Amino acid sequence: MKVLYTAEALATGDGRNGRTRTTDGKIDAHLSTPKELGGNGEGTNPEQLFAAGYAACFHSALRLVGTKAKADMTDSAVGAKVGIGPNDKGGFQLAVTLEVSLPHLPLDQVRALADAAHQVCPYSNAVHGNIDVQVLVAED
Repeated sequence: MKVLYTAEALATGDGRNGRTRTTDGKIDAHLSTPKELGGNGEGTNPEQLFAAGYAACFHSALRLVGTKAKADMTDSAVGAKVGIGPNDKGGFQLAVTLEVSLPHLPLDQVRALADAAHQVCPYSNAVHGNIDVQVLVAED
């Protein structure tokens, strides 16, 4: 792969209860473990950051394939939910649900574009076979 861009970040402090910052300073976040995992939930957490990144990346992929297909991408949106829980090996794993909204298109076309975006999106390609990813189509 020819690398076109590299993002760089550093986490310091106490892991999930520390701080993360990109080298350019555009992200500088206080981290805290979610209440559901025994933390105070006051800061952001890695799952929220991953959800935000995946939603944005998938949305870009969706808009790319939609534009190529000359589809109406007006008011398009992608939501992401990232869950974390124990696996059967004593560690933890993630699960992702993406929800695609293309309100000006029929559902079958939205499904086809979502499936095509899932093949193009770098996040989807990175997690393929490692994380359970569900791609849902919003019906509203």
